[in-house]
Amino acid sequence: MPIRHTADCMKASQVLSRIAGKWSVLVIMLLRTHPLRFSELKRGIEGISQRMLTLTLRNLERDGLVTRTVTPSIPPRVDYELTELGHSLAGPIEAVGTWAFRNMARIEAAQARYDAKK
Repeated sequence: MPIRHTADCMKASQVLSRIAGKWSVLVIMLLRTHPLRFSELKRGIEGISQRMLTLTLRNLERDGLVTRTVTPSIPPRVDYELTELGHSLAGPIEAVGTWAFRNMARIEAAQARYDAKK
């Protein structure tokens, strides 16, 4: 892989920081199988505020990872679903999550060893 310029690395870092945030990861994982309404997403993500979910969904939509569909009704129905780009990200996120679960005990042991040295 060729060495990247610092400006390219900074751009990639910005993208990674947005998609790797805990709320973005959870939203992407919830949407990987089917579209959900805002209230379904909120119920599925423990601890997220309405404002944070709104901001997260807006950012994911802006980045082209999520689409927002409004169905005219009373009250209006709003569904969120992953785009093709979003689906292409769900697999790598799931793989990293699987890696984290498999290695959680090893990481905790390493942290305990490190902390014991202080």
